[in-house]
Amino acid sequence: MIETPSLVDQYCHGVLRTELGLGTFEVHLGRGEGPPAPGTTFFDTQTGFAVRRWCPPLLGVEPHCPPARYLARRRELGVLESGRRLLRGSGITTYLVDTGLPGDLTGPDEMASTGDADAREIVRLELLAEQVADTSGTADSFLANLAESVHAAAAGAVAFTSVAGVRHPLALAAQPPGPGEVRGAVGRWLAGRQVGGALTDPVLLRHLLWIAVASGRPLQLHAGAGDPQTYFGDFARATAGLGTDLVLLHGYPYHRSAAHLAAVFPHVYADLGPALVRTGARAAAVLAEILELAPFGKLLFSSGAHGLPELHVVGAHLFREALGRVLGTWVAEGAWSLTDAQRVAGLIAAGNARRVYGLSDGGEL
Repeated sequence: MIETPSLVDQYCHGVLRTELGLGTFEVHLGRGEGPPAPGTTFFDTQTGFAVRRWCPPLLGVEPHCPPARYLARRRELGVLESGRRLLRGSGITTYLVDTGLPGDLTGPDEMASTGDADAREIVRLELLAEQVADTSGTADSFLANLAESVHAAAAGAVAFTSVAGVRHPLALAAQPPGPGEVRGAVGRWLAGRQVGGALTDPVLLRHLLWIAVASGRPLQLHAGAGDPQTYFGDFARATAGLGTDLVLLHGYPYHRSAAHLAAVFPHVYADLGPALVRTGARAAAVLAEILELAPFGKLLFSSGAHGLPELHVVGAHLFREALGRVLGTWVAEGAWSLTDAQRVAGLIAAGNARRVYGLSDGGEL
């Protein structure tokens, strides 16, 4: 029996504070754009089926019950009580929370209180730059304020995260831009920007990445829907030896590429999160593919959850089940010892994240 008594969720978001109807709830299960196929809902996915398997018992309902019955029970308990039961039933002991998404989402303190866990903040670089731009009138003031804001954030946050791979779907140049190039890009952006406008300029996205590298905090990288090896391979090479760890997020369906980069570069790590949540009952097969390539000290559990506490639950349970099934099979076949399997399980579940982010067993730095 492979046990994972403690889980560090190394990348997630907060949960919604508002009550959800059936239609609104289902939208948060979907990963793509647009409605589900006619005659179906977003419950008709591996993620939706996993929610119906693992979450109802935590609210006192039978597994696999119809969605309407589950959501009726959720409303009966109320959003606060159902969230408390779900998060505390996940087995997650530390949440690292990206606070960069819009919406009425709980922050790290509320996640800690509701889940009876520890929680730390991950700062999203692009949102930080946009907030600085809202109060900076010139390029020089923006650059000075940005440097100050990143320094202040690094003092309190556990990591930075970037959505450069989502904002700019073509691979960015790996090297940092020059000062004149940056100042010119800032001037153009500020001149044409409305308050609250999103940052998409490739020069400024690169500048943010290199400011974060200089901070020494771990840097989490979203590859969007692309291959992380194509998008971040050159950046990984350019940042090797500088002392900043890179964590590749959301690599599925390019999870083998992310695992390969983690094997090649000492400072690169791969996140397991949505690769397992999206594949549901097939999560063990995907995990086995990742374990074929990545060193065991370079893999990190996460739920990648956003909005629904159910997704934290599903992420944790699918991870535990997949890990137990894969490693348990290897132990039963004699390929691994139980002692080694248990040690590797502990590394991926929590130990690697504690090392990368400088966390103690209690979640503090």
